[in-house]
Amino acid sequence: MRISADGSDVLVVGGGIIGLVTAWRAAQRGLRVTVADPDPGGGAAQVAAGMLAAVTELHYGEQMLLGLNVASAERYPDFVAELEEASGQETAFRTCGTLSVALDADDRAHLRELHALQQRSGLTSQWLSGRECRRLEPMLAPGVRGGLRVDGDHQVDPRRLASALLTACERAGVVFRRDRVQRLTVTGGRAAGAVLADGQRPAADQVVLAAGSLSGRLPGLPEEVAVPVRPVKGQVLRLVVPSAYAPFLSRTVRAVVRGSHVYLVPRADGELVVGATSEEMGWDTTVTAGGVYELLRDAHELVPGITELPLTETRAGLRPASPDNAPLLGPTALPGLHLATGHHRNGVLLTPVTGEVMATLLTTGELPAMARPFSPNRFATTGDSPASASAHEEQPV
Repeated sequence: MRISADGSDVLVVGGGIIGLVTAWRAAQRGLRVTVADPDPGGGAAQVAAGMLAAVTELHYGEQMLLGLNVASAERYPDFVAELEEASGQETAFRTCGTLSVALDADDRAHLRELHALQQRSGLTSQWLSGRECRRLEPMLAPGVRGGLRVDGDHQVDPRRLASALLTACERAGVVFRRDRVQRLTVTGGRAAGAVLADGQRPAADQVVLAAGSLSGRLPGLPEEVAVPVRPVKGQVLRLVVPSAYAPFLSRTVRAVVRGSHVYLVPRADGELVVGATSEEMGWDTTVTAGGVYELLRDAHELVPGITELPLTETRAGLRPASPDNAPLLGPTALPGLHLATGHHRNGVLLTPVTGEVMATLLTTGELPAMARPFSPNRFATTGDSPASASAHEEQPV
């Protein structure tokens, strides 16, 4: 690794939670780090619900990702304790557990299959009858047919997490350039920094592209660098539980209603997050009446009392998704350029392990073994994908 005399050791393009945790961990290891983002601490974290659901988010065909998810979930308590001490801020991390329930016979059969998959994968979950589910959560609908209790799937508030990471970065000496990146700078066949909208040209020995769903649209990326990340729209609602209704829910509750996933995440401060739609709508972030209706309809079917709660916010955001729904972590075909993007629905969950992986890569040049299955090189031959094709559009990040 070279040390630049007139720039940073590392330039992180993107100041969401993935970019911030990368910057913080790299600065802790003695590297000089710059983050370029017009609104650091923003991005998908402002919309995410913050479920740390390594077990309940297990999907068929994604078992490879399970190990990374579990490893990150196991790191969360120590990670949060360190971050809260470094920043002086709370992240609202709660070890409250999760309850996945079924509302009809088909959903019950699906949950039974999922339970079997979890057990085969060495995960801990407990099957409950409908009556046992309602005993745990009395606000559940009478028609609940059964469920899975997962005491190890917790939650954190992504907005507070992002704020804490931003403060921790500032205290660690990370420099922020609050502007859009117009183009990647390549010198001598190596990533060398970026050009910002105001004309500044921050230089760095290594560049980390952590711009979420925008990562594939950075001008200046060479043809051989595949960043097949696409945006997946998610609409989320926020309600508040008045003190007269407390306790409303004691843990995260989730279900599949008419084929759509819905979850309710109760915060300790009385906020209740309801989400989330999953829509292939390109770059559209419009909150739609249909999206709000569907979320409230499905949530009401799960927890009828929700319609009595004040609705405080409706919002839509974009998850960065790769073709296999797993992150892209590590070096690219362009020397000096690394990716930390494509986390899809697991960005908040994978924050601790991503920071660790990227800091190790940036300081040693080696990608840790647990991250090697998620190297960007696995998509090296998919340059004709829609996400990759958009990588060369002249749009700033």
